[in-house]
Amino acid sequence: MLPLLLIAVSVLTKTSPAQNSANRSATLGEDRFKSGALTLAAFSSATDAARHSIVRIDLDGKTVALGTVVEASGLIITKASEIKDGKLTCKLASNTEIDAELVARDDDNDVALVKIKATSLTPIKWVSEEASVGQWVVSPGTEKTPEAVGIVSVPPRKILPKRALIGVLLTNAAVAKIVEVTEGLGAEKAGLKPGDIILAVNDTKIKNRDELTATLRHFREGQTVKLRVQRETEEFDASVRMMLPKPETGFRGFNRQERMNRLGGEISQRAEGFELAVQHDTVLQPWQCGGPLLNLDGQAIGLNIARAGRVASYALPAALLAHIIDDLKAQTRKTTPDEKTEKTSPQVEPEPDK
Repeated sequence: MLPLLLIAVSVLTKTSPAQNSANRSATLGEDRFKSGALTLAAFSSATDAARHSIVRIDLDGKTVALGTVVEASGLIITKASEIKDGKLTCKLASNTEIDAELVARDDDNDVALVKIKATSLTPIKWVSEEASVGQWVVSPGTEKTPEAVGIVSVPPRKILPKRALIGVLLTNAAVAKIVEVTEGLGAEKAGLKPGDIILAVNDTKIKNRDELTATLRHFREGQTVKLRVQRETEEFDASVRMMLPKPETGFRGFNRQERMNRLGGEISQRAEGFELAVQHDTVLQPWQCGGPLLNLDGQAIGLNIARAGRVASYALPAALLAHIIDDLKAQTRKTTPDEKTEKTSPQVEPEPDK
């Protein structure tokens, strides 16, 4: 009898920790998860200073993005595709709300430059740190605790755009010869016909179908490419708009990945097509893009530019941003109002935190 009792006690001793662990997991409070209040509070020291370099950008009263201060005089960068027509305002960490104006944009990198009438803002501190896989990163907002935290999952790389098409089917011949033109897409609108041979894209010569496909893969929806086309003995140029196929056109697989990506929530309207981006697993809302991505020292190593998937967000590296910001400023110098207009515009000092 005693041996049986000892065996029973031994079994209970071994299984109890596992049962207790399961019970603890089942009752774990939401504040202890990755984006829970306690977890975010643990990273607040990295974001306390940076939040004064961040604004919330509202369009017609609704927050559409975060913005990052790059000059004390009121220049702010943000995610361009979220800035539509309407009344634009910026809300500072002090809760001061100021009218804003879009002054320049870089559509290739999806970055916009916004101007507010303010002085003594705190520009973000950039650091050209090479992001390392496994590194903690923090996404601050205007509050004392960050918006979200995550880990770098892929080092900087080119992010191809969502696959857009010109709308043709090609033969397997040694040349890029069209056998069918898809109704409603750019090739049909440009007047291309079966039998046409595509010789070049934007003056880059094309030898065959594979080269044409690889070249067009780098263009995104809405962009226009110039095709050099041969029709019988004649050659001519055709401007063709890149378009996304509709589900009923029969192009398989174009919507499945997007449906999978949306399982964890909404993704950014523009989530692909970046020259260089760091991928991290932070779960951001689309409106939380446009703010900086920080290391644990509170230094900005990039700019959050897109929520791209269930556990995938992209940030443009600081080194790339330096060139983007310079180019955007150059645009403003070409369109800046004269000095007299500038001097008559009211200046707003940010209010201190309450």
